[in-house]
Amino acid sequence: MYLVSVWSDLYASTLALYTGRAGGHRWLVASPPQHAGAAARALEALEGKGEAVLLVYAGLTPLEMALRQQNDPVLGRGLSGVLVVDRPLSGGPEMTLPGSEQRDEQSGLTYHEGGGAPAWTDALAGRVTGAAGVPETGMTQTGEQGQCAPASVCAGLGLPVRVCGPDTLSVTLRQWWAVTPHALIPAG
Repeated sequence: MYLVSVWSDLYASTLALYTGRAGGHRWLVASPPQHAGAAARALEALEGKGEAVLLVYAGLTPLEMALRQQNDPVLGRGLSGVLVVDRPLSGGPEMTLPGSEQRDEQSGLTYHEGGGAPAWTDALAGRVTGAAGVPETGMTQTGEQGQCAPASVCAGLGLPVRVCGPDTLSVTLRQWWAVTPHALIPAG
């Protein structure tokens, strides 16, 4: 994919738009600053259709606001899913995040973080092939269950989410692409 544009938002998050061939889906890769370089290299190495937005965020409110903005239909189409760069997990419990006041030094914006976050499950969990019910090879996360506040934020917004490590980002995204239809098929 090719880097097309880089910008920052009101919360001082950095966003970078990568594009592939025409068509396809819109994806968002959410990365904390410490994994941003690896995430950018992984996106540059991918070949495929559609777009991927790399979001480098610091805090859950900036993440939530960027997800809302990037999923806005005014952009032409919503997000097909969000890939959170963290430790590999296949799901996580509901959690309560402690409240705190945050201030962004760059913009001067003050905001509150904290509150409830819903349980989440890997977007490809439980995918099966055929009547035998055999799981698709490599299509589900092998990670354990665990808390991941960014994934819970995605689930709270109704967005499909997967969580992977920075070293498996391109493989995980390609797996997701492989099982995502590119067109509507009429029933019957």
